[in-house]
Amino acid sequence: MEKYNHSRKQKVTCKIMSKKVIIASDSTTDLNNELIKRYDIKIVPLTVNLGGEQYTDGIDINPDMIYKYYEDNGVLPKTAAPNISDFEDFFAEYTADGEEIVFFTISSEMSSTHNNARLAAENFPGVHVVDTRNLSTGGGLLVVAAAEMAKEGKNAAEIAEACRNMTSRVDASFIIDNLEFLHKGGRCSAVAAFGANLLQLKPCIAVHEGKMMVGKKYRGKFDINVLKYIADRLEDGSNVNERCIFITHAGLEQEFLEGCVAKVKEIIPTAEVHITRAGCTISSHCGRSTIGVLFVHKA
Repeated sequence: MEKYNHSRKQKVTCKIMSKKVIIASDSTTDLNNELIKRYDIKIVPLTVNLGGEQYTDGIDINPDMIYKYYEDNGVLPKTAAPNISDFEDFFAEYTADGEEIVFFTISSEMSSTHNNARLAAENFPGVHVVDTRNLSTGGGLLVVAAAEMAKEGKNAAEIAEACRNMTSRVDASFIIDNLEFLHKGGRCSAVAAFGANLLQLKPCIAVHEGKMMVGKKYRGKFDINVLKYIADRLEDGSNVNERCIFITHAGLEQEFLEGCVAKVKEIIPTAEVHITRAGCTISSHCGRSTIGVLFVHKA
């Protein structure tokens, strides 16, 4: 099950990490293994507390385990940020040979992860912590952009500054089939959840200024509305950076996901689309039938 490994014994020097710039993030960026390996991205996992037990996100717990526990016990997990000493250990390990780090965190509005990383980085002048102002692959888009900049030879300070300037152009949203998890997690009232389910409403949850906000509400069958949602978010595709678009989901079938990719390609034929599975954080907040299209606006 182990997904993340940042042991120096297994560290591989990669040509795209020029000038010894390491790109890293917390585990909420929901990048798939192919992208993590392609760019040699280092991951610091959050902690997941479930049923009185403590787990490490992406290593000894995954979303399907969370869903199963909820089905059996009606209890959702709570996630916790890495503490300052965790970050200090990580930064010390990866700057020991003179490397610099650009480290990306989930929005500071949603977690203490950013503040803990920022405080730890004060003792490491070569470490630049970037608040993605986002979650899931909304932050992952910045990580991939940073990795591409490192490949081009930019230094850590340049990369961090460019990515901070890019945060406002990230378009991150999800459409949710059922509000049960949002209600159980205290992010939606019982009345609102009951009304939405009764009316077959499928809300779009969008990230705005670092926070999750309710956007357009769709009504009717989920699979049909997902395609409408994708078309609404991408519009005619002219203002979408086609180099990286994510379809991020919380446990949907492959055939359905391929239909979503086809919809993106219908609008932007040359798009590079990556399917990624949402990790424990987004999955425990939104539930299994959740999917988003995430991308960067050109301007």
